[in-house]
Amino acid sequence: MTGFDFSIVIPAYNEEARIGDTLDELAAIVDDKDWNVEVIVVDDGSTDRTIPVARSRLEAFSASRIITSQPNRGKGYVVRVGMLEASAPIRVFMDADGSTDLGEVDRFRQRSIQLEGEHILVGSVAMADSDVTPQPLYRQVAGRVANWLIQVLVLPGIKDSQRGFKLFTAAAAEDVFSRCDIDGWLFDVEALAIARRLGYSIVEMPIKWEHREASRVSFRSYLQTLLDLLRVRWRLWSNYYQLQR
Repeated sequence: MTGFDFSIVIPAYNEEARIGDTLDELAAIVDDKDWNVEVIVVDDGSTDRTIPVARSRLEAFSASRIITSQPNRGKGYVVRVGMLEASAPIRVFMDADGSTDLGEVDRFRQRSIQLEGEHILVGSVAMADSDVTPQPLYRQVAGRVANWLIQVLVLPGIKDSQRGFKLFTAAAAEDVFSRCDIDGWLFDVEALAIARRLGYSIVEMPIKWEHREASRVSFRSYLQTLLDLLRVRWRLWSNYYQLQR
């Protein structure tokens, strides 16, 4: 049995400019709450100073580590590695850029403790109580189109599957991420689709979220994401994931 209350997994790729502030803010919250938490940064083949910056900030935590991955594989890959390497009964993954208010960590953790039947909590900007800074119009349109396709093909009823802030129980994390293999941006959709088929409960929760303009999503990334969406749809039909429990 692990001695940690929960684990926080942070995927990172060339985040030297932002991960330091995110880890400093997280350390202040952990110290204030007196949490017994492990923090895992999983580096996705960064070519900048992400690793030394993260290592210096992780000294503020009583339990932390950096997992390095070479070469760059994609966010889905490093989230999967981190969630399976984590050891606590509750596991949260969050973005390195601090787009989600880190106060949400406590709110999600408390909700998970109070309602043990909820296996996965999904940070969602589509909920009425979410506090969201406006995105550029082209991103709003692209997001709505993508979300419509995701709901039609794979995840009906999940209004926002794409925010990088989610909580899994250990059982759900190990059962789900051990079956995932999409390394790119659509990894969230694959994970939630598998979880739903396995019978885990998925609950969307409102979050405080701030748009960060420094994006690495290219036109090619959008095309790959569409192909991955079709791939997940086919795999669900063909039982590629072996989802009988």
